[in-house]
Amino acid sequence: MSEEQAPEVSAEEQGQAVEAELDQLASLEKQRDEYLELAQRTRADFENYRKRMAAEMRAASVRGKAELAQGLIGVLDNLERALGAAGIDPDLQEMPEEPLAQGILLTYRELKAVLERAGVESYDPAGEKFDPLWHEALQTRSAEEVEPGTVLEVLQKGFRLDGQTLRAARVVVSE
Repeated sequence: MSEEQAPEVSAEEQGQAVEAELDQLASLEKQRDEYLELAQRTRADFENYRKRMAAEMRAASVRGKAELAQGLIGVLDNLERALGAAGIDPDLQEMPEEPLAQGILLTYRELKAVLERAGVESYDPAGEKFDPLWHEALQTRSAEEVEPGTVLEVLQKGFRLDGQTLRAARVVVSE
């Protein structure tokens, strides 16, 4: 009985087989590294996208808040004019007797409080040095008792939101 003998593989053939497997392994490692790099780039791109979208959302929120505040400032001005026409000082604590005047005063105070809670602040720059970032000069007037470029009178107070001018104060400036 003869034993079947496995075909003998020469050392050269074994070397070639090992080299082929090593080449295949190197190719797979290279492919793995490419996929890993792609995944890392994709993750970084997504993180940048997420940050950019969050920043755009914040900016849109700020713009929307500023636009709404600018519209409400005009309403506040009109309520002040109505109170002035009725001879009522909006800063006084006492309530007027007339129901209509009470309603206007309460509406004015509530609107002013809502704007303040939202970060909107009014400013009255009387006596300050004129600053074109915060003031709009509508007139100039000579005044000997103050130095030139000083705000003499505030025709319409200004409003700011988070350090940004919503409406510049409209003023009279000394010459």
